[in-house]
Amino acid sequence: QTQLQESGGGSVQAKGSLRLSCAASGETSNLRYMAWIRLKPGQEHEVVAFIRVRPPPTTNYAAFVKGRFTITETHNKTMLYLDMTNLEPEDTAMYYCAASRRAWLPMYWDKRGQYEWWGHGTQVTVSS
Repeated sequence: QTQLQESGGGSVQAKGSLRLSCAASGETSNLRYMAWIRLKPGQEHEVVAFIRVRPPPTTNYAAFVKGRFTITETHNKTMLYLDMTNLEPEDTAMYYCAASRRAWLPMYWDKRGQYEWWGHGTQVTVSS
């Protein structure tokens, strides 16, 4: 079992910044991939950012991120971060930390079904 707990969400004005954190506990040593996934009301989940936590480290971002977000992992897969800058009202969503220990091809990083462990989410609200 792997438990994920997000924190760091909140309300910010457009062009502001936030750092989301995710604390992983339980069975973390065999995790292969971690990601941030968001959900807007009435829409489907979107994988925002992905990181392969086994060597070689690899990151991928959704096209709408446009260089504004950075995903990092530290402390041997027990902490995951998403640094978000130049936030837009369109970034308003519930943000979830997700992880997988299964061996799947990284090319499927943007498919929400690839991640079997999810946190409960943290709300990000960006006002114009």
